[in-house]
Formats: sequence, structure tokens, C-alpha cells
Amino acid sequence: MAGPFPPFEPHGGGGPKLSEIPLRMLVPNVITVLAICAGLSGIRLAFEGRVEIAVVMVLIAAFLDAVDGRVARMLKASSNFGAQMDSLADIVNFGVAPPLVLYAYVLDQAGALGWIAALLFAIACCLRLARFNVMLDDPNRPAWHTDYFVGVPAPAGAALVLLPVYLGFLGIAPDMTMALAASAYTVLIGFLLVSRLPVYSGKSSGSRVPREYVLPLILGLALYVLLLTSYTWLTLTVSAGCYLIFLIFSMRAYSRRAEREEQKAAEAAAKTEDKEA
Repeated sequence: MAGPFPPFEPHGGGGPKLSEIPLRMLVPNVITVLAICAGLSGIRLAFEGRVEIAVVMVLIAAFLDAVDGRVARMLKASSNFGAQMDSLADIVNFGVAPPLVLYAYVLDQAGALGWIAALLFAIACCLRLARFNVMLDDPNRPAWHTDYFVGVPAPAGAALVLLPVYLGFLGIAPDMTMALAASAYTVLIGFLLVSRLPVYSGKSSGSRVPREYVLPLILGLALYVLLLTSYTWLTLTVSAGCYLIFLIFSMRAYSRRAEREEQKAAEAAAKTEDKEA
């Protein structure tokens, strides 16, 4: 009679041996691990007082986190394990590291209010990521909705919430007034993460670039990188401000797109009724 547990299989029941896994399958996961290391190192550096390097480490973590998925698709190395690991890395890099760096820099001066603001942002980021994962499996979601995020995406929220740090490096003293303002701002960004605000993702136009725009796009990216390396904190401050303004135009674009799609649906329904009649 068979026992309650299956027989032990040294090499068969626990998945493939390490020697059987292609190297290309490991590359995206290694990038994800490096992103986690960068995010956690940023937290340590912040509490050691090396805030500038800490911010850079958090931004590097965000960059690596954005790259690993694309690398996985390029290498055809996507897997459920990698997707789960990437989600956990997002929580660390976007939900935990940025508010803790901000807390070590200025929020601690606001006492309990600063800590509450940091916690609320971390919780909001976790909720945002969970909702994103659930919506991926929604079969009733219209196809055109994939062109928009629901709420500010976690990577953008991580970069936005560090705005008080950018301003501090530009000369604004991190005093009690700034701590209270930064606490309110942190809660606001957390609210934008979990809101229903439509944010244009560019997925429909991101895969193809018209030929006439290739060289201007390359030149623009090169200019941005040069500004980022030469005027780092000013460039990041302006970028954060521009993104907040972009949210307004994104909401208007969504409203116009929704009206067009509703009109198309109504016209299609009317044609169907005419044919049936």
C-alpha cells in the first residue's frame, strides 16, 4: 500500500537540476537579484548618512528592475518563477527603499507623522503592485485599456517620492517645515499609486518608432543623459515636475479615448442591429 507521501526522488521530483537549466534562463533572475541588492544597499547608505549615494543606488535598482523583464523577453527566458521574483523585488525597490531613504533624510524630523507617511507609501505601493498583477489576468478588460496604467506605476512613484531629497541637494534645508511638507507629499504620491488615475503607458507606440523620429529620439536621450550626469539633482527635480504635469494631460487623453471607443462600440452595435433586422 502506498504511504501518504510520494516516494523520494533524488533528481526527479524537485524540478530540473541546476546543470540542466540554460544559462539564458538565469540572466534575468541575476539582474533581479542585483536590483534587490542595490535597493537594500541604498537603505543602509541612507542611514549611514551617505544619502546622495543612497539615492543613486535606489535609482539603479529601479533601472535594473525595468531591464530584467525586457532581457527575459529578448532571451525568451520568461518564467513564472522570474515573474514572482520580479514582483517581490518591486516591493523592495519601489515600496520599501525610497520611503526609508526619504525617512532617513528628512521624514524622521517629523516624528511619528514622518514614519506614518513612509509606512503609508510602502503599503500603497504593495497594493498598487497587487492590483496590477490581478488586472493582468482580467479577461473582460478592453484591449485599449492596456495603453494606460491604473494609477501611477510603482517605478514612477519611487522616483517622485524622492523629490524632497532632490530639492534638499539643491539647497533647501531639511528642517521641520520641510519634513512636514515632505510627509504630506509622500502621502499624496501614495494616494496617486492606488488611485484610478489613468496614466498613459505608451505600450501601443513603444514597440515601433517612425523612421523620421529615430535620430531626434537618440539625440534627445543623449541630451537627457548628459544633463543627468552634469546637473543630476536639477534634472531629476524638473523630470519629477514634468511627470506630475504629464498626469493631467494623460487623464484628458484617456477621457477623449474613452469617448471615441464608446462611439465606436455604439456604431458597431447599431450595425449589428441593422443586419439582424
